[in-house]
Amino acid sequence: MQSDDATSAVLRSVGVTEDRIAAVAPLAGGTFNAVTRVTLTDGSDWVVKIPPPTTDGTLMSYERDLLVNEVEFYTCAGESNAVPRVLHSELDPDAPTGPYVIMSACPGQPWCDIAGGAADRVMSDTEERRLRNELGRIVARLHSVTGPGGFGYPARALGPLSPTWRQAFTAMTEAVLGDADTYRARLPRPTAGIRTLLAAASPVLDDVTRPALVHFDLWQGNLLVDGEPGARTIGGIVDGERMFWGDPVADFVSLALFANMEEDEDFLAGYGDGSGQPVVFDASVRLRLALYRCYLYLIMLVETVPRRVPQEHLDRTWKEVGPQLESALEYVESALRARN
Repeated sequence: MQSDDATSAVLRSVGVTEDRIAAVAPLAGGTFNAVTRVTLTDGSDWVVKIPPPTTDGTLMSYERDLLVNEVEFYTCAGESNAVPRVLHSELDPDAPTGPYVIMSACPGQPWCDIAGGAADRVMSDTEERRLRNELGRIVARLHSVTGPGGFGYPARALGPLSPTWRQAFTAMTEAVLGDADTYRARLPRPTAGIRTLLAAASPVLDDVTRPALVHFDLWQGNLLVDGEPGARTIGGIVDGERMFWGDPVADFVSLALFANMEEDEDFLAGYGDGSGQPVVFDASVRLRLALYRCYLYLIMLVETVPRRVPQEHLDRTWKEVGPQLESALEYVESALRARN
């Protein structure tokens, strides 16, 4: 079976010829990289990920060399047994094939796809609660991994790792606000005011002293669920390209996107079991969580411009995310008033 030219070139570079390929299928759901599932004649299932050409005007500042982040995530998280294994990788953009990563395929299908299936496949409340508990234990194990030498993105798209979390996160927010100015993205407030507000709240980031492994994209599309109804398990956590070394609390944003993580009792119970201590939502954690919501919602709004998304998608994103960003900014303001 023939694969596309780029995938074929990558497979040839690791010694896989066409006669060893049983099937090739593109995987949907990604918004950045080209992702292909390759089944070999020996029964092995691989996933090949190839980034798009790096073209000025199509990337956000933090998106350069994202595969470096992804390889780092899988390599460091490997002992959790919930992520793909990196089988081959090339991270040099000047390599003949360009950069790529080949990883083992995790079992299951995206959690978000199950609800859209046949009636007998829809997840029961009992099973969903059990899976949220299992997920909590897995994420706690991921967060137990400590970075090798600082805070920030391993790809160093925004510069070297920083000695403090405040420095790293300030660079991250400055970059996305700079992108907002460059792309003239629609935001609920001017970037200057947002920048001033986030800077005023940044001292709370000094409460974070350990650079933990943070996925930062743990929405249900990146959580694979495997098994039959009533006996499902977490098959894997994928798409680690947005990872950074930072505050583990930051992962709670995508885990409860547009919702309140404090209400997810099942996840938090599993997380407490996995980490050995309960999550305490004190004033520091809540303010930091609001800052991370601001960061993610800024990314979601700004990236629509370089992605050149259709107007319908643009309108939907603004309707869903714009008010969420404003709410997070208002929380930061109220928290600062309470602290002063």
